[in-house]
Order: sequence, then C-alpha cells, then structure tokens
Amino acid sequence: MMQQDEMIRLENVTVRYRLPQEQVRTFKEYAIRRLKGKIQNIEFLALNNVSLSVRKGEVFGLIGPNGAGKTTLLRLVARVMYPSQGRVIVRGKVAPLLAMGAGFHSELTGRENIFLNGAILGFSRREMEAKFDRIVEFAELRDFIDAPLRTYSSGMVARLGFAVATDSAPDVLIVDEVLSVGDIAFQEKGLTRIRQFREQGTTIFLVSHSMSTIQKMCDRVAWLNHGEIIKTGSAKEVVAQFETAMDSKNS
Repeated sequence: MMQQDEMIRLENVTVRYRLPQEQVRTFKEYAIRRLKGKIQNIEFLALNNVSLSVRKGEVFGLIGPNGAGKTTLLRLVARVMYPSQGRVIVRGKVAPLLAMGAGFHSELTGRENIFLNGAILGFSRREMEAKFDRIVEFAELRDFIDAPLRTYSSGMVARLGFAVATDSAPDVLIVDEVLSVGDIAFQEKGLTRIRQFREQGTTIFLVSHSMSTIQKMCDRVAWLNHGEIIKTGSAKEVVAQFETAMDSKNS
C-alpha cells in the first residue's frame, strides 16, 4: 500500500522483451518464417524486479549507462507502457518529457504543434489558447512559430516541447535528457522552472548523463544497470560510487 506522501511506487517490476535471434529484413519474411516455426526468440529483460518509491515534492534522479533501462522505467511512470510483471502506481497529473519532440509532427508548424501536444497532455483547445502566448515567450520562438517544425533546430524543438509540458505545474514531471539540448542560457532557464515546480510541491523524475546536474537538482538518486537497481541513496553518495565504477571500467 502506498504511503500518504508517496507519488510514484514500483513494486517488483519486470519488463520483458522477446527479440528475434536472427536478423529478419522484412515483415513478409518474418511472417513466413514464423508460420514455418523457424523464428527463434531470445528473452531480454529491460527491467528486472525493480522496486522504488518517490515522495511528493522530491526530485528523484535516475542514472546509469546507455541500455541500463532508464527510458523503459520512465515510460512506465509516464503510463505509456505497462510492466510484464509487478505493479506501477502513480498519483496525479503527469507531464512527460521523454524525448525531444515526442508528440510533435515535423510537417506541422510550431503553432499547430503546441495545440497538438497540449491535446496529448490532456488540455482543451480553450486551455491551450490561454497558454499559447506564455509558451511561445518562454520558448523564445515568436519569429518561428508559424514555420514547419522540420525547419527547427534540435534545440528549438526541445525548447518548444519543454515550454508546452511545463507551462502549468503538474503533480509529476518526468524529464529525460531534454535539457541537454540547446544553449546554456535556456538550460538554466529550464532548471529554474524545475526548481520553482519543486517549491510548489511537484514531484520530479529526472534522467541525465550530466552528473553535475544530478547532484545540483536531486534529493535522491537510483543507479540502474542492466535493468536492475544497483543502489539508491543521496545524490552525492550514489553519483560518487557510480563515477568510481565507471572509472574502473574504463581504466
């Protein structure tokens, strides 16, 4: 049972993928080989028996090497996928920033994408009209808002996505490396908004390869590797052990 101050709880969560053992070039080839019983699958555990909890108002960091299972875990918390085993409980309204430009369409303008992304986040058109000018101003994209998204730089797309998702303080904000793209001034602007949300009681789940950002922002951190949690604790303690392990591996 969740405690009163818990916003996120994962209980013995496993995510299992079945992958073809041999490369199959086309869907037709896959279908024929499957009908003949010639497809051999291997099981891949993206997450293996993971349990953790995040409290209200906490900034919780997730670190680990590429392929550790971080994005899979965030997708579970964002309610865009479900575990193979175990239980995921999340309270309140969730604003996910899982990938740069997720939920955007490259052929639509910035203006059209604001309304599209707002609808995905659960806002009505009237609500988005009230938010529109604030979003454009925060993203610093007034001169480009009616241009197709395909003409935007990666930093511009990240700014627009961040501005849409964070215009109103959600109960839970999920940030996956979004602030690693773009100029330093906007990164600091984004971090300032995250700090403001924290002061308002928003729970923040943050993934970053920047250990300085993790230590600056997070109360607690979980170190994930090969789908399993190696350690959970204070940001300073966990980052120090993670960096020592990475240095030993690379030496």
